[in-house]
Amino acid sequence: MDHYSGLVYRVNHRELAHTISAFTIEGGDHFMLIRDLMTTNVLTCNESTTITEVAKQMSSQNVGSVPVVSGGKLSGIITDRDIVTKCIATGSDSHSMTVSSCMTKNPVTVSSDTDAHDAARMMATKQIRRLPVVDNGKLVGICALGDLAVVDIHVDEAGEALSGISEQTQLH
Repeated sequence: MDHYSGLVYRVNHRELAHTISAFTIEGGDHFMLIRDLMTTNVLTCNESTTITEVAKQMSSQNVGSVPVVSGGKLSGIITDRDIVTKCIATGSDSHSMTVSSCMTKNPVTVSSDTDAHDAARMMATKQIRRLPVVDNGKLVGICALGDLAVVDIHVDEAGEALSGISEQTQLH
């Protein structure tokens, strides 16, 4: 790990998995639920939001994804990658194109009482970095891969997910 300004560390994905593993409680897993880790103040948009508008919001809030809510229910999620691959790379007009045409519909979700290890395994299996948290049909938060990586639980699954996603991205 490289030390930077006393506060920030630059780490590669394998180092992250190794470092997190060092915090595993000896002799077993530490039970932690998504509700203990998730972000609850979540930026959302609706399906008619333009790509330009949501991209500006993502930039100003420093987030890589925004859940899409329609009628109080989660209808999708739009990521920075969705914007690049489905709008920018295709030459579409981001000022007129709406979120509904770029978003991932019916995204993989978890409930707030999902075990953190299960969520990490789900991220690794599905090759995703963020999981909207839905209880009783309503968006209540979002859990990102980084949220799992900063707690003292064994998250080899999260490290594997990061490595897999990064390797897959480099191949494209």
